[in-house]
Amino acid sequence: MRRARNTKIVATLGPASSDEAMLRALFEQGVDVFRLNFSHGTQDDHARRLAAIRRLEQQYQRPIGVLLDLQGPKLRVGTFEGGQAVLDQGAAFRLDMDPTPGDSRRAFLRHPEIFAALAEGTELLLDDGKLRLRVERHGADFAETRVLVGGTLSDRKGVNVPSVVLPLSPLTPKDRDDLAFGLQLGVDWVALSFVQRPEDIVEAREIIGDRAWIMAKIEKPAAMDQLDGIVDLCDGLMVARGDLGVELPPERVPEMQRRIVQACRRAGKPVVVATQMLESMIQSPAPTRAEVSDVANAVYEGVDAVMLSAESASGRYPKEAVAMMDRIIARVEASPTYRPGLEATHQPPQATTADAVCAALGQVAELLRPAATVTYTASGFSALRAARERPAVPLLSLTPSQATARRLAMAWGVHAVRVEDDVHDVGEMLQRAGRTAQAEGFAAEGDDIAIVAGLPFGRAGSTNFLHVHRVAPC
Repeated sequence: MRRARNTKIVATLGPASSDEAMLRALFEQGVDVFRLNFSHGTQDDHARRLAAIRRLEQQYQRPIGVLLDLQGPKLRVGTFEGGQAVLDQGAAFRLDMDPTPGDSRRAFLRHPEIFAALAEGTELLLDDGKLRLRVERHGADFAETRVLVGGTLSDRKGVNVPSVVLPLSPLTPKDRDDLAFGLQLGVDWVALSFVQRPEDIVEAREIIGDRAWIMAKIEKPAAMDQLDGIVDLCDGLMVARGDLGVELPPERVPEMQRRIVQACRRAGKPVVVATQMLESMIQSPAPTRAEVSDVANAVYEGVDAVMLSAESASGRYPKEAVAMMDRIIARVEASPTYRPGLEATHQPPQATTADAVCAALGQVAELLRPAATVTYTASGFSALRAARERPAVPLLSLTPSQATARRLAMAWGVHAVRVEDDVHDVGEMLQRAGRTAQAEGFAAEGDDIAIVAGLPFGRAGSTNFLHVHRVAPC
């Protein structure tokens, strides 16, 4: 099954999309990667979904990526007498470590790390930013605040501290347990929530190793101050616009999205735009025009993937949402303004052999228009460097690793195929590339294909070979 587009689709699974018939329908409509959101559902729920995905993969003989999205630390107030309290604008309000139910004057906040990071004038956001407090005085176990924006605050609503880096690990005990469980099941990507600094990626990498690729979710403004360091250490990024939009004025979110996308395209690492892309399709069979434009603009920016959340997890029209996203992407990529836009935002290659070879590949694709560009890769490195160039012809990636093939399902334009690890010299590799390009419908006898690989074979990060090959009869 070959997609007629380059930008990938990630869909979140949930109550609306867990049975095998719906999974099959979503895949057929265009899903490339399924997201398991560990903020909801049990481990058994996710294990059943992953098993069904692997059966689907076997049925269609196509690698399917699975993204485990960890919940991350959730900062919340405690409970209130009667379940809620009204905070009046201008009133004093105290947060402290007393676990007794709160009222309109105070509430329990069981996070001493927040109190430790506060300063006079720090603003706190409650309930997704609906209420806003300003710190006037604080200590090790309390904060005296003034209500800037009031309203009704109910039990266990979230707390955001946008202006400071909190001394928190992105991995809670629940996350560590979920991570161990997911790695044992064999997930392909791990989305790390609440990333604030490069050290958060190091901490996760010590646990994950090379068993999965790490996707840093950018949902804290503090992460933007160290964006390049985070990009360097992770394998991909997600623009998590929901939480980012809570902690930033909404008019700043598009700017942050553009900065993140450009940083990832410069580094050649997959970037996913997520949250509220087709939000109205949770309840409606058709999106708004603004939502269609939102998806289209992300595709025009050259993102690797766009993501559905509640639309596919709990909405009434999961299949229709995927089909709509597929049509939007296909329409944008067929537009005469798409390629010029990609080229205008293309980032210069790094001064490395791999980027020199892949930059040359992009020029070969543009000038000669071969039937396909082909990468031969064990680790996925060559495929990602080739995808970074956003070549003008299809990108076929051959790999002896099923894990690599699944991970590359997230990368722009990459059609990954697992092949046997029995290639020993360049001649065998060229013949294998030609046969696979024909079998997968990319090329016919007599067509040219442009091949990139690393020699000697099997050495990660050694992309140093470019060859234009004429496809021989099978």
